[in-house]
Amino acid sequence: MYRLTVLYGHPTDPAAFDRYYHETHLPIARRMQGLKGWTIGKCESAVAGEKPPYYMIVGLYADSRADLESILATPQGQAAIADVPRFATGGFSFMFDDESVLIPLSLS
Repeated sequence: MYRLTVLYGHPTDPAAFDRYYHETHLPIARRMQGLKGWTIGKCESAVAGEKPPYYMIVGLYADSRADLESILATPQGQAAIADVPRFATGGFSFMFDDESVLIPLSLS
């Protein structure tokens, strides 16, 4: 399984970031077809009181990097990518990886 990870830096206005992300960006991004999975997580530091290096981490999953790139190349994928700089005031990074699952998630 391939993953595209989006790392969001700390926004200048977290409340505005969250509002835009959920009310505007997600409806745009949900138009992408063919993803096998999608995760969103707000970051917490491993050490109490420390600021984590990122504000949010998003994972988009497909069977291969070529599949992810094809999804992102569609008009819906291009719209989602073009929207990111509109709200990611803390910066962002995109990374691909070939993920190996050592212990599968349990849905129970």
